[in-house]
Order: sequence, then structure tokens, then C-alpha cells
Amino acid sequence: MIAWINISVMVIAGIIFLYYYMKSVSPAALEKKIGEISYKKCAAYRIVSGSLMVIPVINYIVYFFYPLPIPLPERFPWSWWISVIIGAVIAVPAGYLIWRGLKDSGEEAMTPKKEHKMHGGIYLKIRHPQGAGEVLVWWVISFLLNSPHLAIISFIWVPVWYLMLKSEEKDLLLRYGKDYIDYMKKTGFILPRIRKD
Repeated sequence: MIAWINISVMVIAGIIFLYYYMKSVSPAALEKKIGEISYKKCAAYRIVSGSLMVIPVINYIVYFFYPLPIPLPERFPWSWWISVIIGAVIAVPAGYLIWRGLKDSGEEAMTPKKEHKMHGGIYLKIRHPQGAGEVLVWWVISFLLNSPHLAIISFIWVPVWYLMLKSEEKDLLLRYGKDYIDYMKKTGFILPRIRKD
């Protein structure tokens, strides 16, 4: 019973998180309805969405103790230390992408502003470094908890993150227009674009 309640809470929290995140990355669209206050509203939505992501992390930990009764081993067939090493190997690029994305986007990462210009740094290679890093965190947690169940469940976050990033791009196209279209042609979505010279 606890396992099913836990999964239900995670799904509900994930849906609410997605709703608020998509609202948080739509200041230009919202500005057409309510004016420049939209940027402050979107910053508040981003805080709400970020706070909501704590719930699924807790759900993952609870799942370790109360897994769903499905025909899969509850632990990986190797030593927990191997899982820790795999988790660490995934955590390094994930952490770098998140850190570098936050560094290069500055305060825009949490507080969208109308006057903000398009980012530089890692954003000259890929458009969504933070998103690419964040989605990997679910597998880091899964391996640290040594849970094949959670490693499989983590795939549900891939379409969630894809929707988030596509929603963000829709609003960035409104904000920056042709400049963003040109930028999209030069950069990869979550991986660097391979240039054919």
C-alpha cells in the first residue's frame, strides 16, 4: 500500500512540477496578457516548480524501502559499490552541465528579465545544458540507491524534461525572434551539434 501511495505522490508532484515549470519559462507569452509583471510572476513559478522537485527525490528514497511488487530484482546483481561508481560516473557530466549552465545563464536561471540578452559560454554549444544535466540526476539517485526499479522508472522523466525544454524554446522564440532561430541552427538541443565543414 505504501509503495502505491508513494508512486502516486511522485506522479502527482511531477505533473504539478511540469505545470509550474512550463508557466515559469513563458514570460514573453504571459507578457502579452498582463504586461511586464509577467517576468516576476514567472520567477515565482520557477521557485514553486523547483521546490516541488524535492518531493520526487524523497519518493525515490521511500521507494528504496517500499518498492512496487513487480517482477524485477530489488537490487542490482553486483556490489553496491559498483552502483556508487556508476552513479558517480553519471554525476560528473550531469553536475558539470548543471553548474556550467547556471554559471553562464547567471540570474536568468531563476529570475527571467525582459532586458536579458541571450546567453554565452556553454550555451554557444548547446541550448539546454542544465536540462541535459538535470535529467541525468534521476539515474544518479537510482544507482546510489542500487535500485533497478528506479533506474527504469527514471525513464519517465525523459519526456517530462523534453516537454519542459520545448516549452522554454517556444517562449525564447517569442522573446528573441530571428536571433533565436539563427541560434538554434548553430547549436544542439542537449548535445553539441556536429558541424559538417
